[in-house]
Amino acid sequence: MFKKILIANRGEIVIRIIRTCRELGVKTVAIYSEADRDSMHVRFADEAYCVGPPPSTESYLNIPAILDVCRKSGAEAVHPGYGFLSENAHFAKCCEEAKLVFIGPGIDAIEKMGNKSVSRATVIKNNVPVIPGTEKPISADADILSICQDIGFPVMLKAAAGGGGKGMRVVKSGQELEDALRTVKREAFAAFANSDILLERYFEGARHIEIQIMADHHGNYVHLFERECSLQRRYQKVIEECPSPIMDEALRSRMTTAAIKAAQSVGYAGAGTVEFLVDHDRNFYFLEMNTRIQVEHSVTEMVTGVDIVKEQLLVASGHPLSFRQADLKINGAAVECRIYAEDPENNFLPAPGHIKELTLPTGPYVRVDSGVYSEGDVSTYYDPMIAKIATWGKTRNEARLRMLRALEECKIYGIKTNIQFHKMLLKNESFIQGDIHTKFIDGLGPFKVTVEKENHDIAIIAAICSRIQTAGSSKIAEEVHATDQRDAWRMASKYQYWATRF
Repeated sequence: MFKKILIANRGEIVIRIIRTCRELGVKTVAIYSEADRDSMHVRFADEAYCVGPPPSTESYLNIPAILDVCRKSGAEAVHPGYGFLSENAHFAKCCEEAKLVFIGPGIDAIEKMGNKSVSRATVIKNNVPVIPGTEKPISADADILSICQDIGFPVMLKAAAGGGGKGMRVVKSGQELEDALRTVKREAFAAFANSDILLERYFEGARHIEIQIMADHHGNYVHLFERECSLQRRYQKVIEECPSPIMDEALRSRMTTAAIKAAQSVGYAGAGTVEFLVDHDRNFYFLEMNTRIQVEHSVTEMVTGVDIVKEQLLVASGHPLSFRQADLKINGAAVECRIYAEDPENNFLPAPGHIKELTLPTGPYVRVDSGVYSEGDVSTYYDPMIAKIATWGKTRNEARLRMLRALEECKIYGIKTNIQFHKMLLKNESFIQGDIHTKFIDGLGPFKVTVEKENHDIAIIAAICSRIQTAGSSKIAEEVHATDQRDAWRMASKYQYWATRF
Protein backbone atom coordinates (compact mmCIF):
# COMPACT_ATOMS: atom_id res chain seq x y z
CA MET A 1 0.00 0.00 0.00
CA PHE A 2 1.09 3.56 -0.68
CA LYS A 3 2.61 5.56 2.16
CA LYS A 4 1.40 8.94 0.90
CA ILE A 5 -1.00 10.08 -1.83
CA LEU A 6 -2.03 13.45 -3.21
CA ILE A 7 -5.73 14.13 -3.78
CA ALA A 8 -6.14 16.40 -6.79
CA ASN A 9 -9.55 17.82 -5.94
CA ARG A 10 -11.47 19.89 -3.40
CA GLY A 11 -14.42 19.68 -1.02
CA GLU A 12 -16.32 16.64 0.19
CA ILE A 13 -14.72 14.05 -2.09
CA VAL A 14 -11.28 14.91 -0.70
CA ILE A 15 -12.54 14.40 2.86
CA ARG A 16 -14.18 11.13 1.81
CA ILE A 17 -10.89 9.83 0.38
CA ILE A 18 -8.90 11.03 3.40
CA ARG A 19 -11.13 9.03 5.74
CA THR A 20 -10.34 5.76 3.98
CA CYS A 21 -6.65 6.68 3.79
CA ARG A 22 -6.55 7.17 7.55
CA GLU A 23 -8.05 3.72 8.08
CA LEU A 24 -5.31 2.28 5.87
CA GLY A 25 -2.50 4.30 7.49
CA VAL A 26 -1.88 6.30 4.29
CA LYS A 27 -0.74 9.93 4.63
CA THR A 28 -2.62 12.49 2.52
CA VAL A 29 -1.67 15.66 0.67
CA ALA A 30 -4.34 18.20 -0.27
CA ILE A 31 -4.16 21.02 -2.77
CA TYR A 32 -6.16 24.22 -2.63
CA SER A 33 -6.71 27.46 -4.49
CA GLU A 34 -6.39 30.85 -2.84
CA ALA A 35 -10.19 30.91 -2.51
CA ASP A 36 -10.13 27.58 -0.63
CA ARG A 37 -7.44 28.44 1.90
CA ASP A 38 -9.85 27.96 4.82
CA SER A 39 -11.71 24.98 3.35
CA MET A 40 -12.40 21.89 5.43
CA HIS A 41 -10.46 19.56 3.12
CA VAL A 42 -7.33 21.64 3.77
CA ARG A 43 -7.72 21.09 7.52
CA PHE A 44 -8.36 17.36 7.16
CA ALA A 45 -5.25 16.47 5.18
CA ASP A 46 -1.83 15.74 6.69
CA GLU A 47 -0.30 18.34 4.36
CA ALA A 48 -1.81 21.02 2.13
CA TYR A 49 -0.33 23.22 -0.59
CA CYS A 50 -1.70 26.17 -2.56
CA VAL A 51 -1.63 25.59 -6.31
CA GLY A 52 -2.88 28.91 -7.64
CA PRO A 53 -5.56 31.61 -7.84
CA PRO A 54 -9.30 30.87 -7.54
CA PRO A 55 -10.12 30.05 -11.20
CA SER A 56 -9.96 26.28 -11.58
CA THR A 57 -7.92 26.62 -14.78
CA GLU A 58 -5.17 28.22 -12.69
CA SER A 59 -5.41 25.87 -9.70
CA TYR A 60 -7.29 22.56 -9.70
CA LEU A 61 -6.61 22.11 -13.43
CA ASN A 62 -3.03 23.38 -13.21
CA ILE A 63 -1.16 20.16 -13.96
CA PRO A 64 2.42 21.53 -13.59
CA ALA A 65 1.57 23.02 -10.18
CA ILE A 66 -0.03 19.77 -8.99
CA LEU A 67 2.93 17.67 -10.12
CA ASP A 68 5.28 20.12 -8.39
CA VAL A 69 3.40 19.55 -5.12
CA CYS A 70 3.76 15.80 -5.64
CA ARG A 71 7.54 16.24 -5.85
CA LYS A 72 7.70 18.55 -2.83
CA SER A 73 5.53 16.34 -0.65
CA GLY A 74 6.92 12.98 -1.69
CA ALA A 75 3.50 11.64 -2.75
CA GLU A 76 3.66 8.29 -4.53
CA ALA A 77 0.23 8.38 -6.15
CA VAL A 78 -2.55 10.77 -7.17
CA HIS A 79 -6.27 10.25 -6.57
CA PRO A 80 -8.25 12.60 -8.85
CA GLY A 81 -11.67 12.20 -7.16
CA TYR A 82 -14.45 13.21 -9.59
CA GLY A 83 -14.64 16.20 -11.92
CA PHE A 84 -11.60 18.39 -12.66
CA LEU A 85 -8.81 16.09 -13.93
CA SER A 86 -10.42 12.76 -13.03
CA GLU A 87 -11.09 11.74 -16.65
CA ASN A 88 -8.20 13.61 -18.24
CA ALA A 89 -5.94 11.20 -20.13
CA HIS A 90 -3.23 13.84 -20.50
CA PHE A 91 -3.05 14.24 -16.72
CA ALA A 92 -2.83 10.46 -16.26
CA LYS A 93 0.01 10.40 -18.79
CA CYS A 94 1.82 13.24 -16.99
CA CYS A 95 1.54 11.28 -13.73
CA GLU A 96 2.98 8.21 -15.40
CA GLU A 97 5.89 10.21 -16.82
CA ALA A 98 6.53 11.66 -13.35
CA LYS A 99 6.69 8.10 -11.91
CA LEU A 100 3.45 8.63 -10.02
CA VAL A 101 0.60 6.13 -9.84
CA PHE A 102 -2.66 7.52 -11.20
CA ILE A 103 -5.41 5.99 -9.04
CA GLY A 104 -7.76 5.17 -11.87
CA PRO A 105 -7.88 3.20 -15.11
CA GLY A 106 -5.15 3.15 -17.73
CA ILE A 107 -4.61 5.96 -20.21
CA ASP A 108 -6.04 3.94 -23.11
CA ALA A 109 -9.28 3.25 -21.21
CA ILE A 110 -9.71 6.93 -20.31
CA GLU A 111 -9.13 8.01 -23.90
CA LYS A 112 -11.50 5.48 -25.43
CA MET A 113 -14.31 5.93 -22.95
CA GLY A 114 -13.85 9.72 -22.75
CA ASN A 115 -14.85 10.19 -26.38
CA LYS A 116 -18.47 9.29 -27.06
CA SER A 117 -17.99 8.22 -30.67
CA VAL A 118 -14.96 6.05 -29.82
CA SER A 119 -16.64 4.51 -26.76
CA ARG A 120 -19.73 3.75 -28.83
CA ALA A 121 -17.71 1.96 -31.51
CA THR A 122 -15.71 0.11 -28.84
CA VAL A 123 -18.69 -1.34 -26.99
CA ILE A 124 -20.52 -2.25 -30.22
CA LYS A 125 -17.65 -4.63 -30.97
CA ASN A 126 -18.41 -6.35 -27.65
CA ASN A 127 -22.13 -6.72 -28.35
CA VAL A 128 -23.25 -4.00 -25.93
CA PRO A 129 -26.53 -2.40 -27.16
CA VAL A 130 -26.28 1.28 -28.09
CA ILE A 131 -28.80 4.01 -28.91
CA PRO A 132 -29.49 4.37 -32.66
CA GLY A 133 -27.47 7.31 -33.92
CA THR A 134 -24.28 8.49 -35.60
CA GLU A 135 -21.15 6.50 -34.89
CA LYS A 136 -18.81 9.40 -35.70
CA PRO A 137 -19.07 13.17 -35.15
CA ILE A 138 -21.07 14.80 -37.91
CA SER A 139 -19.09 16.90 -40.39
CA ALA A 140 -19.72 20.55 -41.08
CA ASP A 141 -21.11 19.88 -44.58
CA ALA A 142 -23.30 16.92 -43.63
CA ASP A 143 -27.03 16.93 -44.39
CA ILE A 144 -27.97 16.99 -40.71
CA LEU A 145 -31.70 17.16 -41.32
CA SER A 146 -31.53 14.03 -43.46
CA ILE A 147 -29.52 12.23 -40.74
CA CYS A 148 -32.11 13.20 -38.13
CA GLN A 149 -34.94 11.94 -40.33
CA ASP A 150 -33.14 8.61 -40.77
CA ILE A 151 -32.69 8.25 -37.02
CA GLY A 152 -36.21 9.49 -36.32
CA PHE A 153 -37.34 12.51 -34.30
CA PRO A 154 -36.97 13.36 -31.48
CA VAL A 155 -33.17 13.32 -31.50
CA MET A 156 -30.55 14.29 -28.96
CA LEU A 157 -27.64 16.51 -29.97
CA LYS A 158 -24.61 15.67 -27.79
CA ALA A 159 -21.08 17.03 -27.47
CA ALA A 160 -18.84 14.19 -28.68
CA ALA A 161 -16.09 15.00 -26.18
CA GLY A 162 -18.38 15.87 -23.30
CA GLY A 163 -20.11 14.61 -20.22
CA GLY A 164 -21.84 15.82 -17.08
CA GLY A 165 -24.89 17.08 -18.97
CA LYS A 166 -23.04 19.80 -20.87
CA GLY A 167 -23.61 20.37 -24.58
CA MET A 168 -26.91 18.49 -24.91
CA ARG A 169 -30.23 19.44 -26.55
CA VAL A 170 -33.37 17.55 -27.51
CA VAL A 171 -34.70 18.38 -30.97
CA LYS A 172 -38.30 17.38 -31.69
CA SER A 173 -38.59 18.61 -35.27
CA GLY A 174 -36.61 19.94 -38.20
CA GLN A 175 -37.71 23.49 -37.39
CA GLU A 176 -35.79 23.40 -34.09
CA LEU A 177 -32.63 21.91 -35.56
CA GLU A 178 -30.64 24.96 -36.69
CA ASP A 179 -30.88 26.91 -33.44
CA ALA A 180 -30.24 23.82 -31.30
CA LEU A 181 -27.20 22.83 -33.34
CA ARG A 182 -25.69 26.30 -33.01
CA THR A 183 -26.26 26.31 -29.23
CA VAL A 184 -24.82 22.83 -28.66
CA LYS A 185 -21.70 23.53 -30.71
CA ARG A 186 -21.09 26.73 -28.75
CA GLU A 187 -21.57 24.99 -25.39
CA ALA A 188 -19.42 22.03 -26.45
CA PHE A 189 -16.53 24.24 -27.45
CA ALA A 190 -16.79 26.34 -24.28
CA ALA A 191 -16.81 23.26 -22.02
CA PHE A 192 -14.45 20.89 -23.85
CA ALA A 193 -12.60 22.99 -26.48
CA ASN A 194 -14.17 20.63 -29.04
CA SER A 195 -17.34 21.43 -30.99
CA ASP A 196 -17.84 17.94 -32.50
CA ILE A 197 -21.45 16.75 -32.23
CA LEU A 198 -23.15 13.34 -32.21
CA LEU A 199 -26.80 12.62 -32.97
CA GLU A 200 -28.83 9.98 -31.12
CA ARG A 201 -32.43 8.91 -30.99
CA TYR A 202 -34.17 10.41 -27.97
CA PHE A 203 -36.52 8.23 -25.94
CA GLU A 204 -39.34 10.03 -24.13
CA GLY A 205 -39.95 8.91 -20.55
CA ALA A 206 -36.83 6.74 -20.35
CA ARG A 207 -34.92 5.93 -17.16
CA HIS A 208 -31.24 6.50 -16.45
CA ILE A 209 -29.67 3.52 -14.71
CA GLU A 210 -25.98 3.00 -14.08
CA ILE A 211 -23.96 -0.06 -13.14
CA GLN A 212 -21.03 0.25 -10.71
CA ILE A 213 -18.14 -1.97 -11.75
CA MET A 214 -14.77 -2.79 -10.19
CA ALA A 215 -11.80 -4.50 -11.85
CA ASP A 216 -8.17 -5.19 -10.99
CA HIS A 217 -4.93 -5.90 -12.86
CA HIS A 218 -5.33 -9.64 -12.30
CA GLY A 219 -8.25 -10.12 -14.67
CA ASN A 220 -11.03 -9.92 -12.07
CA TYR A 221 -14.22 -8.03 -13.00
CA VAL A 222 -17.26 -7.59 -10.75
CA HIS A 223 -20.33 -5.39 -10.61
CA LEU A 224 -21.78 -3.78 -7.49
CA PHE A 225 -25.34 -3.76 -8.87
CA GLU A 226 -27.18 -0.70 -10.16
CA ARG A 227 -28.14 2.84 -9.19
CA GLU A 228 -31.33 4.59 -10.23
CA CYS A 229 -30.39 8.09 -11.46
CA SER A 230 -33.51 9.15 -13.36
CA LEU A 231 -34.36 12.18 -11.23
CA GLN A 232 -32.41 14.83 -13.10
CA ARG A 233 -32.51 18.53 -13.79
CA ARG A 234 -30.65 19.87 -16.84
CA TYR A 235 -29.14 16.38 -17.19
CA GLN A 236 -27.63 16.66 -13.70
CA LYS A 237 -28.64 14.02 -11.14
CA VAL A 238 -30.69 15.20 -8.15
CA ILE A 239 -31.66 12.05 -6.21
CA GLU A 240 -30.02 8.64 -6.62
CA GLU A 241 -31.07 5.24 -5.33
CA CYS A 242 -29.74 1.75 -4.96
CA PRO A 243 -31.30 -0.57 -6.05
CA SER A 244 -33.56 0.69 -8.86
CA PRO A 245 -37.29 0.28 -8.18
CA ILE A 246 -37.89 -1.19 -11.67
CA MET A 247 -35.15 -3.80 -11.50
CA ASP A 248 -35.82 -7.52 -11.56
CA GLU A 249 -33.24 -10.29 -11.67
CA ALA A 250 -33.56 -10.86 -15.42
CA LEU A 251 -33.00 -7.20 -16.33
CA ARG A 252 -30.24 -6.85 -13.73
CA SER A 253 -28.43 -9.87 -15.14
CA ARG A 254 -28.57 -8.53 -18.70
CA MET A 255 -27.44 -5.01 -17.74
CA THR A 256 -24.62 -6.05 -15.44
CA THR A 257 -23.33 -8.49 -18.05
CA ALA A 258 -23.31 -5.69 -20.63
CA ALA A 259 -21.50 -3.37 -18.19
CA ILE A 260 -18.78 -5.94 -17.56
CA LYS A 261 -18.37 -6.41 -21.33
CA ALA A 262 -18.00 -2.64 -21.76
CA ALA A 263 -15.27 -2.54 -19.08
CA GLN A 264 -13.49 -5.56 -20.55
CA SER A 265 -13.51 -3.93 -24.00
CA VAL A 266 -10.90 -1.44 -22.80
CA GLY A 267 -9.03 -3.59 -20.28
CA TYR A 268 -10.43 -1.55 -17.42
CA ALA A 269 -8.93 -1.53 -13.92
CA GLY A 270 -10.30 0.31 -10.88
CA ALA A 271 -13.73 1.77 -10.14
CA GLY A 272 -15.97 2.82 -13.01
CA THR A 273 -19.60 3.31 -13.93
CA VAL A 274 -21.40 2.24 -17.09
CA GLU A 275 -24.50 4.33 -17.75
CA PHE A 276 -27.56 3.06 -19.62
CA LEU A 277 -30.88 4.40 -20.85
CA VAL A 278 -33.86 2.09 -20.26
CA ASP A 279 -37.00 2.57 -22.37
CA HIS A 280 -40.66 1.71 -21.69
CA ASP A 281 -40.19 -1.80 -23.02
CA ARG A 282 -37.21 -2.43 -20.69
CA ASN A 283 -34.74 -2.32 -23.54
CA PHE A 284 -31.49 -0.72 -22.44
CA TYR A 285 -28.84 1.19 -24.36
CA PHE A 286 -25.26 2.20 -23.54
CA LEU A 287 -24.84 5.93 -22.88
CA GLU A 288 -21.27 6.32 -21.65
CA MET A 289 -18.72 5.08 -19.16
CA ASN A 290 -17.43 7.30 -16.37
CA THR A 291 -13.83 6.32 -15.70
CA ARG A 292 -13.78 7.55 -12.09
CA ILE A 293 -15.58 7.35 -8.80
CA GLN A 294 -19.11 8.75 -8.90
CA VAL A 295 -20.67 11.45 -6.74
CA GLU A 296 -23.37 8.94 -5.81
CA HIS A 297 -21.06 6.04 -4.87
CA SER A 298 -22.22 6.28 -1.24
CA VAL A 299 -25.58 4.56 -1.89
CA THR A 300 -23.79 1.57 -3.41
CA GLU A 301 -21.48 1.40 -0.39
CA MET A 302 -24.46 1.48 1.97
CA VAL A 303 -26.22 -1.51 0.40
CA THR A 304 -23.14 -3.64 -0.39
CA GLY A 305 -20.83 -2.82 2.54
CA VAL A 306 -17.95 -2.24 0.08
CA ASP A 307 -15.58 0.71 0.56
CA ILE A 308 -15.09 1.66 -3.09
CA VAL A 309 -12.25 4.09 -2.36
CA LYS A 310 -10.40 1.39 -0.43
CA GLU A 311 -10.72 -0.95 -3.41
CA GLN A 312 -9.43 1.80 -5.70
CA LEU A 313 -6.31 2.13 -3.55
CA LEU A 314 -5.80 -1.63 -3.36
CA VAL A 315 -6.12 -2.07 -7.12
CA ALA A 316 -3.84 0.88 -7.89
CA SER A 317 -1.16 -0.53 -5.56
CA GLY A 318 -1.25 -3.88 -7.35
CA HIS A 319 -3.52 -5.94 -5.11
CA PRO A 320 -6.43 -8.03 -6.42
CA LEU A 321 -9.98 -7.10 -5.45
CA SER A 322 -10.75 -8.13 -1.89
CA PHE A 323 -13.99 -9.88 -2.91
CA ARG A 324 -15.57 -11.90 -5.69
CA GLN A 325 -18.98 -11.53 -7.33
CA ALA A 326 -20.42 -14.32 -5.20
CA ASP A 327 -19.51 -12.37 -2.05
CA LEU A 328 -21.75 -9.43 -3.00
CA LYS A 329 -25.44 -9.01 -2.31
CA ILE A 330 -27.96 -6.21 -2.02
CA ASN A 331 -28.80 -5.48 1.60
CA GLY A 332 -31.77 -3.12 1.89
CA ALA A 333 -32.04 0.15 0.00
CA ALA A 334 -30.37 3.57 0.05
CA VAL A 335 -31.31 7.04 -1.18
CA GLU A 336 -29.03 10.04 -1.70
CA CYS A 337 -29.96 13.73 -1.97
CA ARG A 338 -27.51 16.32 -3.25
CA ILE A 339 -27.85 19.49 -1.18
CA TYR A 340 -26.85 22.56 -3.15
CA ALA A 341 -26.63 26.28 -2.52
CA GLU A 342 -29.19 27.19 -5.15
CA ASP A 343 -32.55 28.92 -5.42
CA PRO A 344 -35.29 26.50 -6.55
CA GLU A 345 -37.75 29.36 -6.81
CA ASN A 346 -35.50 31.21 -9.26
CA ASN A 347 -34.82 28.51 -11.84
CA PHE A 348 -32.31 26.83 -9.51
CA LEU A 349 -29.71 29.54 -9.99
CA PRO A 350 -26.58 29.02 -7.85
CA ALA A 351 -26.78 30.87 -4.54
CA PRO A 352 -23.26 30.92 -3.08
CA GLY A 353 -22.52 32.92 0.02
CA HIS A 354 -21.68 32.84 3.72
CA ILE A 355 -23.13 30.04 5.87
CA LYS A 356 -24.19 31.59 9.17
CA GLU A 357 -25.28 28.36 10.79
CA LEU A 358 -25.04 24.73 9.67
CA THR A 359 -26.57 21.69 11.36
CA LEU A 360 -26.27 18.46 9.38
CA PRO A 361 -28.37 15.38 10.24
CA THR A 362 -27.15 12.44 12.27
CA GLY A 363 -28.73 9.32 13.72
CA PRO A 364 -29.04 5.67 12.73
CA TYR A 365 -28.36 4.80 9.08
CA VAL A 366 -27.70 8.38 7.97
CA ARG A 367 -24.51 9.23 6.10
CA VAL A 368 -23.38 12.79 5.36
CA ASP A 369 -20.50 13.72 3.07
CA SER A 370 -19.77 17.44 3.26
CA GLY A 371 -16.94 19.91 2.87
CA VAL A 372 -18.45 23.04 4.47
CA TYR A 373 -19.04 24.29 8.01
CA SER A 374 -20.76 27.02 10.05
CA GLU A 375 -19.33 30.48 9.35
CA GLY A 376 -17.76 29.10 6.17
CA ASP A 377 -18.41 30.07 2.57
CA VAL A 378 -19.83 28.43 -0.52
CA SER A 379 -17.51 29.82 -3.18
CA THR A 380 -18.66 31.52 -6.35
CA TYR A 381 -15.85 29.82 -8.25
CA TYR A 382 -16.89 26.18 -7.95
CA ASP A 383 -19.80 23.76 -7.84
CA PRO A 384 -22.15 24.97 -5.04
CA MET A 385 -22.59 21.57 -3.39
CA ILE A 386 -23.04 21.76 0.39
CA ALA A 387 -23.48 18.10 1.25
CA LYS A 388 -24.56 14.67 0.07
CA ILE A 389 -27.03 13.06 2.46
CA ALA A 390 -27.64 9.32 2.12
CA THR A 391 -29.98 7.14 4.15
CA TRP A 392 -30.39 3.36 4.40
CA GLY A 393 -33.47 1.29 5.12
CA LYS A 394 -34.56 -2.32 4.98
CA THR A 395 -36.91 -1.23 2.21
CA ARG A 396 -36.99 1.65 -0.27
CA ASN A 397 -39.83 3.31 1.61
CA GLU A 398 -37.99 3.08 4.92
CA ALA A 399 -34.96 4.74 3.31
CA ARG A 400 -37.25 7.44 1.85
CA LEU A 401 -38.91 8.17 5.19
CA ARG A 402 -35.55 8.23 6.92
CA MET A 403 -34.34 10.76 4.33
CA LEU A 404 -37.32 13.00 5.09
CA ARG A 405 -36.39 12.84 8.77
CA ALA A 406 -32.78 13.67 7.95
CA LEU A 407 -33.79 16.64 5.80
CA GLU A 408 -35.93 17.97 8.64
CA GLU A 409 -32.83 17.93 10.85
CA CYS A 410 -30.72 19.70 8.23
CA LYS A 411 -30.62 23.43 9.05
CA ILE A 412 -28.64 25.78 6.84
CA TYR A 413 -28.96 29.50 7.46
CA GLY A 414 -27.50 32.41 5.50
CA ILE A 415 -27.92 30.98 1.99
CA LYS A 416 -30.69 29.46 -0.09
CA THR A 417 -30.71 25.69 -0.56
CA ASN A 418 -32.72 23.01 -2.36
CA ILE A 419 -33.73 21.14 0.82
CA GLN A 420 -37.44 21.99 0.49
CA PHE A 421 -37.33 20.87 -3.14
CA HIS A 422 -35.96 17.49 -2.10
CA LYS A 423 -38.74 17.12 0.47
CA MET A 424 -41.33 17.83 -2.20
CA LEU A 425 -39.85 15.16 -4.50
CA LEU A 426 -39.70 12.56 -1.75
CA LYS A 427 -43.38 13.15 -0.91
CA ASN A 428 -44.52 13.02 -4.53
CA GLU A 429 -46.84 10.05 -5.07
CA SER A 430 -45.24 9.08 -8.39
CA PHE A 431 -41.83 9.01 -6.74
CA ILE A 432 -43.20 6.93 -3.87
CA GLN A 433 -44.47 4.41 -6.43
CA GLY A 434 -41.14 4.45 -8.27
CA ASP A 435 -42.79 5.83 -11.41
CA ILE A 436 -40.05 8.24 -12.52
CA HIS A 437 -38.03 9.08 -15.64
CA THR A 438 -35.38 11.57 -16.78
CA LYS A 439 -37.91 14.32 -17.54
CA PHE A 440 -39.95 13.80 -14.38
CA ILE A 441 -38.76 17.02 -12.70
CA ASP A 442 -39.34 19.08 -15.85
CA GLY A 443 -42.97 17.96 -15.82
CA LEU A 444 -43.56 19.30 -12.30
CA GLY A 445 -43.46 22.92 -13.42
CA PRO A 446 -42.02 25.89 -11.47
CA PHE A 447 -41.21 25.12 -7.86
CA LYS A 448 -42.68 27.32 -5.15
CA VAL A 449 -42.22 27.11 -1.39
CA THR A 450 -45.55 28.09 0.16
CA VAL A 451 -47.01 27.17 3.55
CA GLU A 452 -43.94 25.38 4.88
CA LYS A 453 -41.71 28.38 4.18
CA GLU A 454 -44.19 30.86 5.62
CA ASN A 455 -44.54 28.85 8.84
CA HIS A 456 -40.77 28.64 9.07
CA ASP A 457 -40.42 32.42 8.75
CA ILE A 458 -43.11 33.00 11.36
CA ALA A 459 -41.23 30.72 13.74
CA ILE A 460 -38.06 32.70 13.11
CA ILE A 461 -39.74 36.00 13.93
CA ALA A 462 -41.23 34.48 17.08
CA ALA A 463 -37.76 33.37 18.15
CA ILE A 464 -36.33 36.84 17.52
CA CYS A 465 -39.14 38.50 19.49
CA SER A 466 -38.58 36.09 22.37
CA ARG A 467 -34.88 36.90 22.37
CA ILE A 468 -35.59 40.63 22.44
CA GLN A 469 -37.88 40.20 25.44
CA THR A 470 -35.50 38.03 27.45
CA ALA A 471 -32.05 39.34 26.54
CA GLY A 472 -32.60 42.98 25.68
CA SER A 473 -32.76 44.62 22.30
CA SER A 474 -29.79 47.02 22.17
CA LYS A 475 -27.53 44.90 19.95
CA ILE A 476 -30.46 43.70 17.83
CA ALA A 477 -31.73 47.24 17.38
CA GLU A 478 -28.32 48.42 16.19
CA GLU A 479 -28.18 45.75 13.51
CA VAL A 480 -31.80 46.27 12.44
CA HIS A 481 -31.14 49.99 12.05
CA ALA A 482 -28.47 49.14 9.46
CA THR A 483 -30.89 47.00 7.44
CA ASP A 484 -33.76 47.88 5.16
CA GLN A 485 -36.52 48.36 7.75
CA ARG A 486 -39.14 48.51 5.00
CA ASP A 487 -38.88 44.73 4.58
CA ALA A 488 -39.61 42.89 7.82
CA TRP A 489 -39.37 39.51 6.15
CA ARG A 490 -35.84 40.28 4.91
CA MET A 491 -34.94 41.35 8.45
CA ALA A 492 -36.28 38.03 9.76
CA SER A 493 -34.12 36.15 7.28
CA LYS A 494 -31.06 38.07 8.48
CA TYR A 495 -31.59 36.77 12.01
CA GLN A 496 -32.96 33.33 11.18
CA TYR A 497 -29.96 31.52 12.68
CA TRP A 498 -31.16 32.58 16.16
CA ALA A 499 -34.08 30.19 15.77
CA THR A 500 -31.75 27.27 16.47
CA ARG A 501 -30.28 28.91 19.57
CA PHE A 502 -33.18 30.27 21.56
